[in-house]
Amino acid sequence: MVEGEVNQDRRELLDRLQEVHVSAFTWSLHCCAGQRAEAEDVLQMVYLKLLTGSARFDGRSAFKTWLFAVIRGTARETRRSVGRRLRLLSTWFAGRTFAQEPAASALAYESELRETIGKLLSGLSSRQREVLQLVFYHDLTLAEAAQVMGLSVGSARLHYERGKGNLRRRMAPFKEQYDRARRGTNQAVV
Repeated sequence: MVEGEVNQDRRELLDRLQEVHVSAFTWSLHCCAGQRAEAEDVLQMVYLKLLTGSARFDGRSAFKTWLFAVIRGTARETRRSVGRRLRLLSTWFAGRTFAQEPAASALAYESELRETIGKLLSGLSSRQREVLQLVFYHDLTLAEAAQVMGLSVGSARLHYERGKGNLRRRMAPFKEQYDRARRGTNQAVV
């Protein structure tokens, strides 16, 4: 290969990485259980693998799908080597109260609602959580999510459906609170 071709390939790789960097970091953060420093390290290791050629895109899938699989594998390697375990959050919302001012805290309530959904997601099984993250937050299809996770499409679909059902059941107690806050009523919510 001529040096000009190598530089062109590297430039194309860098352009592709730049296009998906935000999604890649978000996925890395998810794979590292929200540990920002660890997610940054994992993403740096992934980029290093790509730039040194120890991980090569072969075109058998979409670039983003392949990259997410590399991130997931690298995060697992890192977590194993350090001896860390994924932590599941306990039922954090027991006895918690929510924002109750109608219009003044609408943004704060929306932010709290997003946090609540994130914590409810963390209570799902790791496979259910991963497939929902890939499909809803990273816009992958079920087939692409299955490929990232190393599962069959049928298995990914099963985790997807069960995860949605579990999330829906966990969110039911919050529906009335959310509806009340959206209408701007000032009713106490516990």
